[in-house]
Amino acid sequence: MGLQQTLKALADPIRREILNMLKNGRMSAGEITEHFPVTAASISRHLSVLKDADLIRDTREGKFIFYEINTSVLEETLLWISDLKGADDHAEKQ
Repeated sequence: MGLQQTLKALADPIRREILNMLKNGRMSAGEITEHFPVTAASISRHLSVLKDADLIRDTREGKFIFYEINTSVLEETLLWISDLKGADDHAEKQ
């Protein structure tokens, strides 16, 4: 997935909070929805954006879909940001 799609997904505070919740382990869509004052359809859309950006993965178990965080995309994004920071540090020293 592209960096632009990742940054777009991270731009929304609800999506960032979903990721924050998932860092503690997988959750069902219903469990995630309970934490927000928005409709289940809205949370479903947020989950879809996160999934399209490859920031989360889903697994179906019977009638339930469980979501978990995909840290590899976050690690790639952090490396990119760290590389930018390094470039700025080098420019300041000259």
